[in-house]
Amino acid sequence: MLKHYIIPIFISHLGCPHTCVFCNQSKITAVAKEASSMIEGQGVLATAYDYLKTIPDQDRVVELSFFGGTFTAIETSRQIELLEAAKELKEAGLIQHIRCSTRPDFIDETILKRCQAYGMDIIELGVQSLDPTVLKAAGRGHDDCSVAKASQLIRDFGMSLGHQIMPGLPGADPASDRGTARASIAMKPDFVRIYPTLVVAATPLAEMYERGDYRSYSLDEAVTLSGELMSLYEQAGIEIIRVGLQATAEIAPGADLIAGPYHPAFRELVLSHRLNGRIKELLEEKKQLELWINPRDLSVLYADKKRFFKAQEDHLTVIQSDAVARGQLLIRREGDLDMTLCI
Repeated sequence: MLKHYIIPIFISHLGCPHTCVFCNQSKITAVAKEASSMIEGQGVLATAYDYLKTIPDQDRVVELSFFGGTFTAIETSRQIELLEAAKELKEAGLIQHIRCSTRPDFIDETILKRCQAYGMDIIELGVQSLDPTVLKAAGRGHDDCSVAKASQLIRDFGMSLGHQIMPGLPGADPASDRGTARASIAMKPDFVRIYPTLVVAATPLAEMYERGDYRSYSLDEAVTLSGELMSLYEQAGIEIIRVGLQATAEIAPGADLIAGPYHPAFRELVLSHRLNGRIKELLEEKKQLELWINPRDLSVLYADKKRFFKAQEDHLTVIQSDAVARGQLLIRREGDLDMTLCI
């Protein structure tokens, strides 16, 4: 079985043309200036070769990914310099895919022809919301039609399309966030990231929060909603590659994070909430259940010190078994056939 590896090239907000309410523009500007002098073709090659030393030669798929900025809004000469380095690696067979993230309003046929000419085959769009009111309140600088147009163009060029959405932006509520997911699904992305909105210091959103003009989702609200959104994407056959922002120097309690539904294992918490919710429904029919689970999946059932498991623990017997496939929960009920739930 082939294992997927990613070589990340962080372009740190290069090319980003707008001040969205959730971004720290002063920090972005400083970082972007530093990155602008550091990120060049040779730097891409040096980073890639360092990563490749740690990756097995066999049974691998390697992807070089430009993260952290609006790649297609970078000055054209810089784009080409970075793409030439990536193309060199791809033509040498050292990597198999080239990815970038960008804004929907910086996608057109000219841009895509250039990206495709240099071997790029995966593009992620920062969609954030598809509610026009929310997009305006968030200062995105584009409308929902821009997302639809960009998504269709990327698909027309035969590239893999990704969407990133941010539930909980100003003006959003669970209904509008579910609407965003459904509209996103209709555009047929190949994969999606779900990042509930966090309030970071020195941002317009932080000012709104401190004035009382913005309320973030609580952790429980975001977990519940994210589980619903995951189910929508899963039912449509769309891969969910990440749920919740990963910890950084800024995004962590005690750092620049002011408010919002942050948890270091957010996705696991979402999966645990969904799984225990299904178990709770079954307990309405039977007073006792026997749960068989692979030991490596136990952390999902018991996530966050049994946050969702504890209330029904007395009615459950948990048996760990390597015979149970990863990602599945076998449920045995007295007098009934066994059933299996997907975690």
